[in-house]
Amino acid sequence: MSNQEKMVKEITAMEEDFAKWYTDIVKKAQLMDYSSVRGCMVLEPHGFAIWENIQKILDKKFKDLGHQNVALPLLIPESLLQKEREHIEGFAPEVAWVTHAGNEKLQERLCIRPTSEVLFCEYFSRKVHSWRDLPKLYNQWCNIVRWEKTTRPFLRTVEFHWQEGHTIHETKEEAKNETMTMLGIYADFCKNELCMPIISGRKTDKEKFAGAEETYTIEAMMHDGKTLQSATSHYFGDGFSKAFDITYQDRNNKPSHPYETSFGMSTRIIGGIIMTHGDNNGLVLPPDVAPIQIIIIPISMNKAGVLEKAKEIYEVLKEKYKVALDTSDQTPGWKFAEYEMKGVPIRLEIGPNDIKKSECVLVRRDNREKSFVPFANLNDEIDQTFIKLKKALYEKALSQRNNLMREAKTKDDFNKICSEKHGFIKSMWCGEKKCEEILKEELAVSSRCISLTDDKISDKCAVCGKEAKHLVYWGKAY
Repeated sequence: MSNQEKMVKEITAMEEDFAKWYTDIVKKAQLMDYSSVRGCMVLEPHGFAIWENIQKILDKKFKDLGHQNVALPLLIPESLLQKEREHIEGFAPEVAWVTHAGNEKLQERLCIRPTSEVLFCEYFSRKVHSWRDLPKLYNQWCNIVRWEKTTRPFLRTVEFHWQEGHTIHETKEEAKNETMTMLGIYADFCKNELCMPIISGRKTDKEKFAGAEETYTIEAMMHDGKTLQSATSHYFGDGFSKAFDITYQDRNNKPSHPYETSFGMSTRIIGGIIMTHGDNNGLVLPPDVAPIQIIIIPISMNKAGVLEKAKEIYEVLKEKYKVALDTSDQTPGWKFAEYEMKGVPIRLEIGPNDIKKSECVLVRRDNREKSFVPFANLNDEIDQTFIKLKKALYEKALSQRNNLMREAKTKDDFNKICSEKHGFIKSMWCGEKKCEEILKEELAVSSRCISLTDDKISDKCAVCGKEAKHLVYWGKAY
C-alpha cells in the first residue's frame, strides 16, 4: 500500500490549499495540459472523453426535443458584430481580432467568435420568410475565444468548448417556453447524470447576458463554498430580429419579427464535477460521464488462470459498460491509486483466491466500500452499485450545499456571514441596482439568481430596508 500512499501525497489536501488541490487533480488525473498560448489548454484524452460523454447525453436530449446540429463560421466581420450595440459592448473587452491574412492587412477586421448570436441572426435573416419556416431549433458544438485576464483550467480559459443552442419562434410564448424548457434540461442533467444539486433562477438585469431580455441560470455549490454558473438559457425577445431585419409574413399576411432564444453549457462543467465530487485522492466521477466506468485489476497475474479469468470478465462486461483491463506490470497498489486518481467509479479485483470462490472484489470509488460479488451476479450487482453510488454522490453534495446555505435579513447579517465562510446567502432584494452594487463592492458577493418561487424570508430589502420584490441567492463565484 506504500505506492498508493505516495500517489495520494502528490495531491495537496483541499483543506490545506483548495486552489492547489484543484490544479493537482486536473494535472495528475491527466485531464488537461497547458499550451504555449496563455489561457489556452490542451484537453487530454481523459478530459476530452468526459466532455464527449457530456456531449453525447446532451445531444440526445436536444435532438429528442427536435433540435438539429449545425456549424457556423469561426470568424465574424466587425460590421456584423456592430449591428446589436448592447451585445457587442458586453463582449468588447474579451474580443480577439484577426487583422491580417499573411502579410496583407484585411480591409475589415474579423472577430474570433466569443459567441454566435450575430452569425445565427444573419443566417436566420436569409432563411426565415414565412410563419411556415418557424420554429427553427438549432444547436452547434464548437470552440469559443474570450480573452480573459485571469485564467484557470476549465473554469475560465481564453478558448473553451461548448454547445450553444439558438432557436427562433413565431410567438413570444413559444420562445419563453423554449427558454424554460432548456433550463429544465440542464437542471435535470446536472441532477440525474452529474449528481450535482443546483439552484435554478433568473439573473438580475446587471448580471444577464448582453442583449438578452431575460437570462436564466443553474448555479452549483463547490467544496470551498464558491458558486459556479453551470449553464444558462436566454430569452432574447425580438431585439436581435429587429436589429438584423429578420422579417417574415405572419398568418395574417403581415410582416412580423420572430422571437429568439439561446442556451449553453461548456467545458467549465468539468471543473464543476471536480469541485463538487472530488476528494483528496483525486477525481470522483459520476458513472454516466466516466470515460472508464469499471477497471478490472488482476491480482497475482502470474498465477494460473488469473489473467484468463480477468479477460473473460472483461469480454462479458464490455458489451454493456465502459470497462478497462489493466495488465501492466505496475503493482496492484499503484493501480488502485492511479484509477482512484482518475475517478473510475468501480474497481474489480480478481485474484487466485477469488477465482476459487467464483467471485471478485468490487470496490466503490466514492467511499471505498468493498463487497464480494459472485461472478454469476456481477451485472446485477454493478447496476445496483451505480444506482447507490449516484444517489450517494448527490445526497453528499446536497448536504454540503445545504450546510453552506445562510439567510440574511439585514446588512449586518451579510457582514457577519461573509466574514465567516463562503456559501449561498438567501436574502430579500428591492430590485435596485444600487443595492446589488453595494454588496459586490463592499463584500465581494454577486447576485447569483432570483428565485423562481414565491418564497420570501422577510418583507424588506436586506440592504436598504425598502419593500422587497425578490428572493435572491448571493455568493462568491468562479
